[in-house]
Amino acid sequence: MKIRSFIIAYALVLVVILFADRRPSSTTRDRYSHVVDLTDGDTAPPLHTPARESHTHIIAPGALIPGTWAAGQIPAERLVAPLVVMDLNPVLQNQSISLDDISAWESHNGMIPQGAVLAIRRKGTLDNSAQPFPIARDAAQFLIEARYTIGFAVETPVDFASDRILARQLALRGAYVVEGAAHLTTLPATGSLIIVAPEKNKKPGQAPVRILAMVR
Repeated sequence: MKIRSFIIAYALVLVVILFADRRPSSTTRDRYSHVVDLTDGDTAPPLHTPARESHTHIIAPGALIPGTWAAGQIPAERLVAPLVVMDLNPVLQNQSISLDDISAWESHNGMIPQGAVLAIRRKGTLDNSAQPFPIARDAAQFLIEARYTIGFAVETPVDFASDRILARQLALRGAYVVEGAAHLTTLPATGSLIIVAPEKNKKPGQAPVRILAMVR
């Protein structure tokens, strides 16, 4: 199943590139220069080489509220999206992205694109233990209602136990969370495209996922 997911991911990359090349209005600045694999772990190891288990998983809406989308049921159009990156600085004791943080980010980078995936990058030493979702509830609500944000990517495992209301808000809006994302430090704040390829199954829990970023 994992190999199938990887093939799907790379097929999506090729489709996007070919589509961009065939657009009459496409210009040099619209092209993507390289692809960054944001998956943490050896997802496609050489033959006879033991694989290190990937820590990158998708928390689908169905993992938060039964009856909503499982990972394999998320519509394909929600798995390819603009990618924006915000920094969370624990040195300044910022435990979550606030509305003020979003306002400051947009003042510097422009409005967050509609229907984007938001990646949250931590500065300083990375603690790989489970962490609360690093966006304040009102900020997350603003993103999914005013910016139609469809997903989030974070570097650590996420624990929603401390805020079930937030988890419910995300699930009811069809937003997913990718935990264990890697190499976010290599990405610019804007201009990238993310491709999310979860395993095609209908299990409601977390599922392994491959994520790629096409960078201008």
